Formats: sequence, C-alpha cells, structure tokens
Amino acid sequence: MVATDRSGECPLCQRWIKLTFHPLIPNKLHRRTRFPKDDAKAELNQGIWICRLCHDGIPDHDDEMTLAQRLPTWENIKMDPHIQRHAAWVAKQKVKSSPSGGQTWSWAVVN
Repeated sequence: MVATDRSGECPLCQRWIKLTFHPLIPNKLHRRTRFPKDDAKAELNQGIWICRLCHDGIPDHDDEMTLAQRLPTWENIKMDPHIQRHAAWVAKQKVKSSPSGGQTWSWAVVN
C-alpha cells in the first residue's frame, strides 16, 4: 500500500510543499479490458508524487481513459503542453503553509 502524502519538492512546479500520489493509470480503469489482468499489479499501480494543485490540473483537459492512453508515463506527463502551462501557473502560486517534519523527499516513479 502506498502512503497518502509526504512533503518535498513537486517535480512539476518545483515548490516545496505537501505531495500527493498520482497514479499514472487511474485506479478505476485497472479492471478495463484495455489493461489486461496479466499486467503486473505493480505496473498498474505506478505513479508519481506531486503537489495537490498540479495533481488537480492533470485531468483538466482529458477524461481518464484518454489520460491513461496518452499519458501513461512520467515522461509523457512532463512533456504535455497543457500540463506544462498549468505547472507554470502553479509555480507562481504561494504556498499557504510550510511542510512539517524534517525529512526531504525527491520525486520518483513508484513501482
């Protein structure tokens, strides 16, 4: 099971803030025939840690199935022009509170 949040630098907007786990393939699509049962669970459960504002901006332009097909990897997400534009806007937003705790985390694709 993946933890629900942690603090660190968001890989999209580069703000130091609380991060949330964003699955690369939305959880409710795992049972669809597009994603066969023989795919390893670890493969279906891959994701990235990003801030809430960036997380909320990813599905703004596409539905979940389109996102799963068009943006199934971290590289695809960070190269998408809509997401880049959104992340540039988010980078200008103030962080309302500083993250608690002394641990630092960097982004990583979670296997």
